[in-house]
Amino acid sequence: WHLDIEDFIDLRKNTGDDRRRTHDMNTSHWIPDLFMKRVISDEHWTLFSPDEVSDLHDSYGRTFEKKYLEYEEKARNGEIKRHKVVSASKLWKKMLSMLYETGHPWITFKDPSNIRSPQDHCGVIHSSNLCTEITLNTSTEEIAVCNLGSINLTRHIINGKLDPDLVEKTVRTGVRMLDNVIDLNFYPTKEAKNSNMRHRPIGLGIMGFQDALFKLDIIFNSPEAVEFSDRSMELISYYAILASSEIAREKGAYESYKGSKWDRNIFPVDTLNILEEERGMKIDINRTETLDWAPVRMQVKQFGMRNSNVMAMAPTATISTIAGCFPTIEPIYKNIYVKANISGEFTVVNAYLVYDLKKLGLWNQDMLD
Repeated sequence: WHLDIEDFIDLRKNTGDDRRRTHDMNTSHWIPDLFMKRVISDEHWTLFSPDEVSDLHDSYGRTFEKKYLEYEEKARNGEIKRHKVVSASKLWKKMLSMLYETGHPWITFKDPSNIRSPQDHCGVIHSSNLCTEITLNTSTEEIAVCNLGSINLTRHIINGKLDPDLVEKTVRTGVRMLDNVIDLNFYPTKEAKNSNMRHRPIGLGIMGFQDALFKLDIIFNSPEAVEFSDRSMELISYYAILASSEIAREKGAYESYKGSKWDRNIFPVDTLNILEEERGMKIDINRTETLDWAPVRMQVKQFGMRNSNVMAMAPTATISTIAGCFPTIEPIYKNIYVKANISGEFTVVNAYLVYDLKKLGLWNQDMLD
């Protein structure tokens, strides 16, 4: 809603006046739900000078909507000096076009980040980390830090099935390792250390999702893939939360646990209902549980949590290459391609295709070419 958003969108553009560009800066949009509602209904959107609407920065959900509508009314009545009315859908198209052209600014959503945050009692979240895997609280005393790790899902497909016992073992180990890193880490600033010691956030994610689908012979855009995604993530979620609570029983809950969503017995899956209520719109997500969550809820109620945040979108672009699997939940976009980063060039081949071609007697130099 900032007046200069149209200039901001162009910051990473490769053409135009170079004095108005920031080629090495990572930019992102912090988008309220109200903007997306306006885009859907093709309505107008008002841009303000932030010094005249400063409390919008610290509000979200229905509170933000109420204040925003009041400011729009004031702008119409001439009570606000600097404002501009634009088409929400045209602004959205410009944001998407620039994202497509330059990879920036990234798209991040302000309201679900705050409404679903387990740490909503610790203030407002104003941004995400660099690659938008996590959204944590920051303040003058705290710089958000998060230790991320990911589970290679393909290594858990045994004899054509996801092995729940192996998933449990890996998740429990992963959560403990990430929690240990918090204490063993080097912190360049005292604010970073304050934040980590107080909230102890960790982020366990996945990679090799496409590999797992290849092994299970499931088509990526099928209902079976959605079902597998739901089931596998519920399993990881179940044991990650349980593991963090078990470490809390041993070592104590994290410092700011009191008053958190965990303390109020609100689990991540429960926050979808809260988000639905705040938005005033139906969220069409299946919330069926295939596991018995009662023991996990009981454990958390009794011992609390060791970590404020437990799961995240894992940044797997480089580590997946090292681990020999496809990044995060993304489908492979070519069967053979070269990827380059600061470490050099990597040739990535769809080994599952090669395996099937060999089985059919079709793997030869011509096929490779």
